[in-house]
Amino acid sequence: MDYILIIVGFVLLIAGANFLVDGASGMAKRFNVPNLVIGLTVVAFGTSAPELVVNLVAAFDPATTDIALTNIIGSNMINTFVILGAAAVVYPIVSQKSSRRFDIPLSFIGPVIILLMTLTGELSRIDGIILLLFFAGFMYSTFSRSIKNPDVQADDYKPMKIWKSLLLIAGGLAALVGGAQLIVPAATNIAAGFGISTAVIGLTIVALGTSLPELATSVVAAMKKNSDIALGNVIGSNIFNIFLVLAASAVIRPLPAYKDMLIDLIVTAAGSLLVILFIYSNKERSIRRWGGLVLLLAYAAFLVWKISTL
Repeated sequence: MDYILIIVGFVLLIAGANFLVDGASGMAKRFNVPNLVIGLTVVAFGTSAPELVVNLVAAFDPATTDIALTNIIGSNMINTFVILGAAAVVYPIVSQKSSRRFDIPLSFIGPVIILLMTLTGELSRIDGIILLLFFAGFMYSTFSRSIKNPDVQADDYKPMKIWKSLLLIAGGLAALVGGAQLIVPAATNIAAGFGISTAVIGLTIVALGTSLPELATSVVAAMKKNSDIALGNVIGSNIFNIFLVLAASAVIRPLPAYKDMLIDLIVTAAGSLLVILFIYSNKERSIRRWGGLVLLLAYAAFLVWKISTL
C-alpha cells in the first residue's frame, strides 16, 4: 500500500506544480508582468515546488527531518548526474557565459557550504537565514544579468482569467500538499519495512520523484536541441534547492546531520565540479555525449556503493 501511496503522491506533486505554474503565470501576465520576470520567478519556483513542499512537511516532524536533508542532496545529485547526463547523451549541452561565470560555480559552492555548516552536527536556523540571504543575492544578480543581457528569449506566457488562475493556483497547492502528505509517511514506512534509514529512501526514491519535472523539461529541451535550457533548468534547480528549499526547512526546524552525509555532499559537489571540467575541456564550452555518459556511470557506481553498504 505504501508503494501505491508514494506513486500517487508523486503524480499529485507533478500535477500540482504544473497547475501552480500555469495559474500563477497566467495571472502574472494578466497584470502585464514581463515574460522574463515570470520565467525567472513563477516558473523557476514552480519546478522546485515538489521539493519545497515535501521538505516543509518533513521539517515539521522531528522523526522525518532526515528526508528534508536527503531529498535536497539526492535531488541535486540526480539533477546533475542523471538528468544533465541523460540530456547531454541526447544532445551535447552548450553553456552560456553567464552560467559559466555565476550559476555553475554557485551550484558547486552550495553543497560545500552545507558541508561546512553541518560540521556542528546540524543545519541550524541561523544557517537557514544565511542561506536565504545568499538566495536573495542570487535572485538580484539573476534579474540584473537578465535585464542587461537577455541572451535567451523568455517564453510567451498567455494571460488568464482571474477566477481560472485562482482555481489552478488553489488546486495546484492542494495537490502539492496532498502529495507531500502521502509521500513522507509512505517513505518512512518503506524504510522501516526494509530495516534501512529514512535517509537512504530520501536520497533515492523521494529525490527521484521530486526531480521528475526537471527530468522531463531537460530531456525534452535536449531533444529539441535547446541545450542551454536543459543546463539552466538543472543548475537553477540545484541553486533553488539548497539556498531556498533547504534554507526554509532549516528555519522551520534545525536539521540534524545524518550518517554518511559528508560523503553524499562530497559526491554532490563533485558532480558540479565534473560539469565545470567537462565544459572547459573543449572550445565549444559544452558537455559532450561522452561527458554525459561519464555522469550517468558515476551515479550508477555511487548507487551500487550505497546499496552495498546498507
